[in-house]
Amino acid sequence: MAGAYDNRDGKIWMDGKLVDWRDANVHILTHGLHYASSVFEGERCYSGKIFKGHEHSLRLIESARLLDMQSPYSAEEIDAAKEEVLKANGFTDAYVRAVMWRGSGEDMGVSAARNPVRMAVAAWEWGSYYGDAKWQGAKLDIAKWKRPSPETIPTAAKAAGLYMICTMSKHAAEAKGCSDALFMDWEGYVAEATGANVFFIKDGEVHTPLADRFLNGITRQTIVQMLKDKGVTVHERRIKPEELDGFQECFLTGTAAEVTPVGQIGDWHFQVGPMTRDIAADYEKLVRS
Repeated sequence: MAGAYDNRDGKIWMDGKLVDWRDANVHILTHGLHYASSVFEGERCYSGKIFKGHEHSLRLIESARLLDMQSPYSAEEIDAAKEEVLKANGFTDAYVRAVMWRGSGEDMGVSAARNPVRMAVAAWEWGSYYGDAKWQGAKLDIAKWKRPSPETIPTAAKAAGLYMICTMSKHAAEAKGCSDALFMDWEGYVAEATGANVFFIKDGEVHTPLADRFLNGITRQTIVQMLKDKGVTVHERRIKPEELDGFQECFLTGTAAEVTPVGQIGDWHFQVGPMTRDIAADYEKLVRS
């Protein structure tokens, strides 16, 4: 499938039923468009099975709750909607996007408690998020923006509004010939990329930023557990930017990114080494098992 995302063949699940792709529209006065009252999930289906689909459904509901929205659907109903979309479009390997938002209603100001909470699920075929970088090693810029304090935003929510600085930072990175950008947090510690978590390797041990001030990705959690099961020491901690000079390997994790090696961040360089390749291979086996 190719072309603009609003002009494709296929079906999208919307508010409890399948509609033609081109008819999956909302009104211009949808609250989520104006005030970012929207949460979403990105998931991958491998060989007909969504990896950790139920966990994603539960997180969608929790993200909505954190934005003071009550999900109109249970996790099981969301699971069924995703399966319905995949079947309707004939996909066995695809990216799945579930989104929940405050729609149009009686309110069109900051407050929108009387507006209905709506939901849709779409799916499309999508290859490697970083293209050739998945094998060659991605090049990352350093974002000028900082990940804000958890006292200012609901960091545990996968909410649309939290990605504003991600889009801006990724645009700036791509203009410099980079694949992505790395954020520091408001205190100056290493945080995450625009849509993926980051890991570093030194002397056979793994170091990753403590995910208590940004989204603790489902793929991140999976990789941490996989490493521990293999007997690899994993340090979840605050990481200072100057420490990057001492790390030998680096990789990103995320539903879209999967496990992507990093060859460069700013002026720091990393090997696309054996440990990263082993982790990537193990993850590939897991999601297709």
